[in-house]
Amino acid sequence: MRILIIEDDQELCQTLAYRLKKEGIASDLCHDGAEGLEIARGNAYDLILLDRMLPSLSGTDLLAQYRREGFVTPVILVTALGEVRERVEGLDAGADDYLVKPIAFEELMARIRSISRRPQRYDSSRSAVDQGLSLELDTKVLSYREKSCCLSKTEGDLMEVFLKNPGKILSRNMILTKVWGISTEVEEGNLDNYIHFLRRRLKSIDSIHSIRTIRGIGYSLEV
Repeated sequence: MRILIIEDDQELCQTLAYRLKKEGIASDLCHDGAEGLEIARGNAYDLILLDRMLPSLSGTDLLAQYRREGFVTPVILVTALGEVRERVEGLDAGADDYLVKPIAFEELMARIRSISRRPQRYDSSRSAVDQGLSLELDTKVLSYREKSCCLSKTEGDLMEVFLKNPGKILSRNMILTKVWGISTEVEEGNLDNYIHFLRRRLKSIDSIHSIRTIRGIGYSLEV
């Protein structure tokens, strides 16, 4: 499991990261709201620990924007703001859970375990669809109108990422992590090869979709 901690208290960040590491959980640390949003967008995490009171962008504004963009990564708000109204605001912004500081590490771990047992929202459907282009997740059959083709497992996993994020610019690192895993040592050239394969697949079924290269960043599925 890999967690992003967005918290302006650097000492707390380091303490949490140290204790999480002892539990076998890797952490990335960020102390600024706007920077945290960019990191969350560009990487695949299993969970985000998010403070509410952050420089440049508040935790609730960060979370609300993250959810509007379609990201479903579980988020636990960890904050000193513990009034009922403040809890409601945080949960309504899209938090999956809410912890009030000072926190007991044992309780944090229990909340993390609880969230990890929940079925992921993006797994509720066994297909991914965008404007007539569909992928059956079990069989890896890609279809557009009357035409279809079978994808390899890796091609299917890659297309699933695009279809669940249509029109969004996806960083190379995020795609590599989603398809090949966080600890992957796959070369980036492999991603370019599979993008080439998918473009040929889309052409073969006469789809109106295309995978656009965003120079220096990554790719986007567009119509």
